[in-house]
Formats: sequence, structure tokens, C-alpha cells
Amino acid sequence: MTTRLVKYGALSAGLLVAAVVAVAAFMSMQTPFQSPTASSPVPVLACSPAPCANVQGYTLWVTNLTVHGDVVSMQVVFRNSSDSTHASPEDLQLIDSKQQASGLIVDSPGCKTWDRHVFNNGAQFGPLTVCFRVSAPAPPLVLRWSPDFGLFCCRANIKLD
Repeated sequence: MTTRLVKYGALSAGLLVAAVVAVAAFMSMQTPFQSPTASSPVPVLACSPAPCANVQGYTLWVTNLTVHGDVVSMQVVFRNSSDSTHASPEDLQLIDSKQQASGLIVDSPGCKTWDRHVFNNGAQFGPLTVCFRVSAPAPPLVLRWSPDFGLFCCRANIKLD
């Protein structure tokens, strides 16, 4: 009887520790979005020319930003010298000035998507013209990039003007 109680107690303690770790991991992934200030584009994490982001050696540059009504288009170029293995359209979202997120669209002239692109170390992919439909096209606009580095990694917000 005592042995069984010890086993149940140890099992309960183990499950409690696992639940606490799982909740802490989930909470650490939930970083609130903070709207950028209205100043000029600034490189994020050691890249240039702006606007761009470098996440662990994986770099994304944005050029030719245009706004036509509610459609925002831009060209993106990826260069990968990291452990991430691919570029995917699902890695990009545009956050408008009302904090609404939108994914890529293809139903407007010149707007395209691409299939998941697998990199060799140091390879470049692009330029690609991508488009987003937004509810508020006025600045500030932020390109949210979430490259795939595993379960608990990375998101970069690239401020666009």
C-alpha cells in the first residue's frame, strides 16, 4: 500500500512538473506585437540596406514597396547561411496600422506566391514580388517574418515606410 502511494505521488509530481514546463514554454512564445514608431526604416539585427532582417544568418531584404488601394506589394530576397533549410510563403505576414495581419495574396495583377524553396548554405532566392491585402494601408506597415528554425524560435518584424 505504501509503495503504491509513493508511486502515485512520484507520478503526480512528474506530471505537474511537465505541465508547468509546457505552460512556461507556451507563454514564452506568446510575445505581444508592439507597433513600431513612425521613424524611417531601420535594419533589424545586422543587415543592410534597410528594410531587412537577419535571423541567425538567414537574411530577408525588402525593396520596391508600393501601395495601390488596399494592396501592398514588394519584392523580397532571401539569403540563407543558417541552419534553416527553406523559404516558405507561410513565413510572411503583413501587419497594417490597425494591427491586422494578412497573408500573401495572388488575386491581384503581378501578385505571386512560390512553392517552398529549399536552400543550400549561402544560397540566395529572389527577388520575388509578393502582395498583401490590408485593411489600413497607411504607415506604419510591418512585415512579420517567421523563418523555420524549430519549435521555439524566431520572428522578426521589419518596419516598412
